[in-house]
Formats: sequence, C-alpha cells, structure tokens
Amino acid sequence: MDSPTDFSIVSHNAGLEPGCFAITFERKYYQRGNSIVKRSLRPHEFHHGAHRPYVPRLRYETLMNEAACLRFIRNYTNIPVPEVYCDFEDDGAYYLVTEYIHGVRMADLQTHEEFIVSRELGHHLATLKTLTSNRLGGPSSIVIPPRRVMRHTNIHHWSLMASDQEEYVFCHNDLTQSNVIVDPETLAIKAIID
Repeated sequence: MDSPTDFSIVSHNAGLEPGCFAITFERKYYQRGNSIVKRSLRPHEFHHGAHRPYVPRLRYETLMNEAACLRFIRNYTNIPVPEVYCDFEDDGAYYLVTEYIHGVRMADLQTHEEFIVSRELGHHLATLKTLTSNRLGGPSSIVIPPRRVMRHTNIHHWSLMASDQEEYVFCHNDLTQSNVIVDPETLAIKAIID
C-alpha cells in the first residue's frame, strides 16, 4: 500500500473529497481504484500557523522529480517501483498518478521477516549505488535537497556546477521501512515507494 510518509500527516480520513485518505503540510493523497494520486496543495489549502501560512517549498518540483526518478528506475534497473501513469499541472496544483501497490509495509512485519526483506533491499541499494552522474539533480535535473538541508536555508532553486567525475550517486532520501511494500506471503519486495 502506498502511503504518505514525507511529512507528518495533518489529517487522516480527510472526508472532504471522495478518495482522499490523507493530507500533509505539502500535499493530498487519493486512492482511485488501482491508482494513487499525489497532489500538491493549492494556495488556499496551505496550513496556517500562528503568524502566517506554511508555504511548501518546491511543491511542484518534488512531484516532477519523483515522476522522473520512478520512470528512470523502472526503465534502467530491476528495482521494483510503481509505474507512473501520468504527471501534470492543473488549476494551481501538480498531480502525480502512479500504480497502487498491494502489499504490507516492511514496518508492519515481524523482526524475523524484516531480516529476510532487508537482504533483498540490500541488493536494490547496491544497484542504486551503481547509478552515478557528474551532476546533481538526477533524471529530472531538478535538485531537491533533503529536508534536513532545506530547513537551514532559504534557497529555492539550486544551481550547482557539474563535477569532473561521476561522483554523485542516485539515492532515496526517504528510504524507511514504511516506504518498502512487501508481499505478505512470499516476503518479496513488491515496490519501493516515495
């Protein structure tokens, strides 16, 4: 099951819109049949703090980058990821529509089952390490720094010089057990999400 883990969930069971199952500070999540829809918040949906609204940074770019990365991984590796059906901008929001992956989160497994899954996960991580480049930004060329970096800067667009060597390694900046979907019977990884 594809579930949001990129920020703390503001609302479960949002109820305002059919199919919306979660809202975070950055986006809304919907399930439609065998599809998951991630949508950036529109300005009128931004969460308001004590003094001003929280305006998500790179709200379009993070979804554009995720779409490009999923397509790249799916086309050039054997790492299981959801298929991207489409991504687009409409009416002040960016949408990413992907395949819904049936299964259980690695985080919900027993310890001995997690150990079995971690061996397969190690192989996929080794594959990621073989994907190198001389520039930051991945397949989309959009540099999305980890949140721990973004918290300490006001820079919105990152433009970094290319290296003389292919020293940058493809990585998943939010690889947690909640983002590994497993077949509960075979314990095979069905998808790495987000």
